[in-house]
Amino acid sequence: MGDKEIKLDINEVLRYLGVKEDPDGATARAAAEEADKLLRAIRPRYVYRMFPIERGPEGVILKGSGVTLPGDMAGRMLEKCQEAALLACTLGAGFETMLRAAQARDMARAVILDACGSALVEAGCDKAEREIAARCPGKYLTDRFSPGYGDLPLAVQSALCAALDAEKRLGVHVRSSLLMNPSKSVTAVLGLADSPQPARIRGCAYCALAGTCTIRRGGRSCAD
Repeated sequence: MGDKEIKLDINEVLRYLGVKEDPDGATARAAAEEADKLLRAIRPRYVYRMFPIERGPEGVILKGSGVTLPGDMAGRMLEKCQEAALLACTLGAGFETMLRAAQARDMARAVILDACGSALVEAGCDKAEREIAARCPGKYLTDRFSPGYGDLPLAVQSALCAALDAEKRLGVHVRSSLLMNPSKSVTAVLGLADSPQPARIRGCAYCALAGTCTIRRGGRSCAD
């Protein structure tokens, strides 16, 4: 559902809800209803920029951005790349308002709406990724990865948002907790290479949210 550029996968919403089985389809129908309301009201907004890569003793340096990506994971993900894209995507403050109104009316529906929001911001990242790929013919993108995933620290979040001027352009700022406001906001890094890139790092073992993930509590994973 949604326009031909942004689609919201109800199966993705069910994964965020931790739903393993939905025999009568009631949860899927409720999710579809909330998704339809959300898509009529909100569209993800995003910004991205490309930077050349340099390797240094402290990690992968994105030249001209003020961002250094420390740790083994960023090095492995970007080892064949000479350039990387930084991306920020958000549903904005409008989603926060919509969610609070839903919480006042029906908390069960609000939980479903929250899951729809998580799926929608990821759909926005998918759209941005397609746009980056289209603007860089002949280049191959790595999987995108975010601060807090693997050994890439959340502390990188502030520099990444600053490099994108995300507060001015999207209204996104980083809290003292290193989480972003509005809450349905995502930052990510994608490498651009001259040859096809394998899925180098996937799975719960690499994710900083492995201990608290609602999808894992439902017995599933992002790879399912």
